[in-house]
Amino acid sequence: MLNLPKIQPGHNVLVRQPNGDVRSIKVDRDSIVTVGRLGSFYANELIGQPYGFSYEMVNKQLKILPVRTLEEVEDTDATNELINDGEFVQPLTLDEIQTLKQSGVHASEIIKRQIEQHANYSLKTEYSKDKYKKRKEAKYSKSFITIEPTMHNVCDYWFNKDQNRIRDIRPDTLSQMLAMANVLPGGRYLAVDDASGLVAAAILERMGGSGTLLTVCDTDSPPAYPVVANMNFPTEMVQSVLKSLNWATSEQHYVSVHAPVEIPADEIRSDRQKTRLRKRKVAHELLENTREELFAGEFEALMVASQYEPSGIIDRLVPYLAGSASIVVHSPHSQPLVDLQNKLRNAPGFLGPSLTEGWLRKYQVLPGRTHPTMNSSGSGGYILHVIKVYDDPTASSVIISRSKKPKTDTEQTLDSSEATPPSLRPSSP
Repeated sequence: MLNLPKIQPGHNVLVRQPNGDVRSIKVDRDSIVTVGRLGSFYANELIGQPYGFSYEMVNKQLKILPVRTLEEVEDTDATNELINDGEFVQPLTLDEIQTLKQSGVHASEIIKRQIEQHANYSLKTEYSKDKYKKRKEAKYSKSFITIEPTMHNVCDYWFNKDQNRIRDIRPDTLSQMLAMANVLPGGRYLAVDDASGLVAAAILERMGGSGTLLTVCDTDSPPAYPVVANMNFPTEMVQSVLKSLNWATSEQHYVSVHAPVEIPADEIRSDRQKTRLRKRKVAHELLENTREELFAGEFEALMVASQYEPSGIIDRLVPYLAGSASIVVHSPHSQPLVDLQNKLRNAPGFLGPSLTEGWLRKYQVLPGRTHPTMNSSGSGGYILHVIKVYDDPTASSVIISRSKKPKTDTEQTLDSSEATPPSLRPSSP
């Protein structure tokens, strides 16, 4: 049997509603989970279940729905030209539908009654009938599908929810950034993530719990990365890999201003004060160790998705990168990256700055109805990629002398005849 990932207590689970919207819910043991207008259910019903199942809510209980197979719609000679959608086409009123829902009538029965009383349903094409059923199911069905929180699914959820919070990074754009940075398990990486932790979460997933990821942010406390929480990483995996500094503590000349971490033993008045001093000392040592980690350098890549001007970020962090390290900068706008590209072209320590824009088109794939979706995002932002190289002012170009092949007698004769002026050449008989 396949070892499928299962929902555990405390997990954040993505659920897709019948209308296509995706929500994030937190599943805690012995709690009640509410899924928007669909209703609520007991969280224990989901715990231990694999991702990908379809459920229907019945009296706060979950019923697993059978898998629906894709049915091919056969086209007929029917057209929609004679259909007149007026207010009397559907005799079933809103009050009557609400009464049926309150009496506990199943959604499929409500849809069946609407179809039976629809005056023009028989005039619709088979495609129109299929769309009509799906619209009614999205309106009345109390079902949902659990989605495994992979990096692609989580990024797509946040992009559709609030793309400004993740700096307009689409899943395809994020995959390009990871490929350009060559993120691998066991590596050492720098990141400036103002995209709600999307970049940090993607790097953590690629690293698999081994290596070092150091993020630089503008908050005094460790940054809150909501996207990382959606990934359901084990706590020990994040704590052993992810480290953070703010811009002030990343300065080499930074002087820490904090309360004393050690005081004479005779001045300790209570166990509470002793515990507070111990926590203060641990936090101070963690800060100093993280600073030493940064100043040690030799990081293999730098990934930036920030609201601040990228040129200053590069100047600040590039000394800590190793030779041949990749620098990947994302921006929703092209002009900041165009300016940065022009600057790096004239800098001797950088190789091949390139600027690209991701392009994505989604398709509806159905038998006889495969076509691009009607709505799609205009852009997933722009990506600048450059490689850091060591600048050696003493280096010089090397001219390689290539040995020429010895000419044959025929080639020498042709060369000598071509070198003779036309007026001195013997005329042909």
